[in-house]
Amino acid sequence: MSDAFEPLIGEWEVEVPAFGGHGRTIFERLGAFVVQRSIVPDPGPDSVSIIGDGVVNYFDARGVKRIYQTSLDGRVWKIWRDDPDDFSQRFSGTLAEDGSTISGAWEKCMDGETWEFDFEMIYTKVSAR
Repeated sequence: MSDAFEPLIGEWEVEVPAFGGHGRTIFERLGAFVVQRSIVPDPGPDSVSIIGDGVVNYFDARGVKRIYQTSLDGRVWKIWRDDPDDFSQRFSGTLAEDGSTISGAWEKCMDGETWEFDFEMIYTKVSAR
């Protein structure tokens, strides 16, 4: 895996204004992979993601399993999946120049054509690992 995801490594406070409260996300290296562990307030589920070669394998406490594509190009982090049998999702976040925050939002597409805002996410780096 390239070092493209190196700016994410560390512990982050996560805010989802629509849900209220704050959660924690930790990104850490595991060999060639980056593991993301997230603990979030209700109604969001705790989750684990394994990032490698532009793919994210996502698992959460509800039993949901999803495969996403991902990239971190410069300061823009993208995550997306196209699933015509379920629904499609995409996230785009911008890493601040100093690497201290990521501001972004998720969108969803339920009909295969129309994208709509889902929710905003703000990551604030607590510590580098």
